[in-house]
Amino acid sequence: MWEFLLFLNTSEKKIIQLIQAANYKIEEDTPLCLIGDKFFGFLKKRQKIVVICTENAKRYGGYRYTRNPNSGESFITGLMIRRAIRHEAIHVAQECNNGNLINSKSKLKISPYKLNAYNRSSTLTGNSKEEYEAYSMEDKPRKIISALKKFCF
Repeated sequence: MWEFLLFLNTSEKKIIQLIQAANYKIEEDTPLCLIGDKFFGFLKKRQKIVVICTENAKRYGGYRYTRNPNSGESFITGLMIRRAIRHEAIHVAQECNNGNLINSKSKLKISPYKLNAYNRSSTLTGNSKEEYEAYSMEDKPRKIISALKKFCF
């Protein structure tokens, strides 16, 4: 199965189930991950495939070096993988909403530490509004689960 499952919490496991129930496939460490080592996930819209780049997250997060002494889990690696899943899930919900934003009524903000990632993603995809929404919502798993349920089912 997928290695990234080792890093997931209950919310992300639910998100994975919803993504699959919405008829999207999930792949891990495909050649798409070679675009750049700071990319941890992708959505292949036409193919309806979510790609998680576990190896990139492990290299970025220092998988073998920074571990929680209580759980043995890598803080940064797990965080990057969970964020990637949540981020791509927002894009799935956007696609289920006919390619439209899912949270158009509220004013969303991106944390300053995510601006570089947002800029890289926006440049790569050419979809700045969708990326902005995904980066602003990716740390809100309950809202992501609600959006998937609302727009995909």
